[in-house]
Amino acid sequence: MLLYPAFFIMKLKLSKTQLTIILVGVYIFLQMAADIAAAKVIVLGKIIMDAGIIYSLTFTWRDLIHKQLGKKAAQTAIILAGVINVIMALYFLFVVKLPPQAEWAAAGGQKAFEFVFGLVPRIVIASIIAELISELVDTEVYQWWTSGIGKRKPQWMRVIISNSISIPIDSIIFPLIAFSGVLPFSALIIMFLSNILVKAIITAFTFWMIYLVPEKPIYTVEE
Repeated sequence: MLLYPAFFIMKLKLSKTQLTIILVGVYIFLQMAADIAAAKVIVLGKIIMDAGIIYSLTFTWRDLIHKQLGKKAAQTAIILAGVINVIMALYFLFVVKLPPQAEWAAAGGQKAFEFVFGLVPRIVIASIIAELISELVDTEVYQWWTSGIGKRKPQWMRVIISNSISIPIDSIIFPLIAFSGVLPFSALIIMFLSNILVKAIITAFTFWMIYLVPEKPIYTVEE
C-alpha cells in the first residue's frame, strides 16, 4: 500500500530536470518558509519553540532528494538553500532601511516590519549554521545506513535513523544562536527539548514520505 504514491508519480513520466526542480524547489521553499516563520516564538501548553515547524519536513524531504538524485545532489541542495537564505536575509535588511510611506509608518507598519524582518537575518544565520551541520550529518548517516547495514532494511528505517541523529543537532544549535540574549536560558532549554519532541512527532507522522518515490530512478533519460 505504501508503494501507491510512488506508482502514481511514476505515471507522470518526469524528466530528470523536472524531478530535480520539483524536489529541490520544495526543499528550498520549506527552508525559506521556516526561516521567516521562526521569527515568531510560540507557546503550546508547556512547549516553547519557534514557529518554523515546517522545517521539520526538510529532513525527510532531503532523504527523497538523496534517494532519487544521489548524495552530491542532496549536498548541493543543502548548500544552495543556505546561499538563497543568506540573499533573502540581506534583501530584508535592505528593505527595512528603505524609507517608508508616511501613513503606513504612522499606522505601525514600519515598526512591525522592523521587528519581524529585523530578526530574520539572525534567524537565518542560526538556521544556516544549524541546517548545514545537521543536514550534512543527516546526509552522511543516510549514506552510511543505505550502503551498509541498512541496505536491505525497510526504507522507513533510514528516515528514523538519520533523523534521530540530525534533529537533536539542529535543535540545540538553532535556539542557542537565534535566541541567546533574547530569551532566558531556562526558555532555551525548554525550546531545545520542545524542538526535539515536535520534530520527532512530525517525523513519526511523515516517515512514509520516503515511499513517495521508489528506490529506482523514476525520471526518463533526456535527449
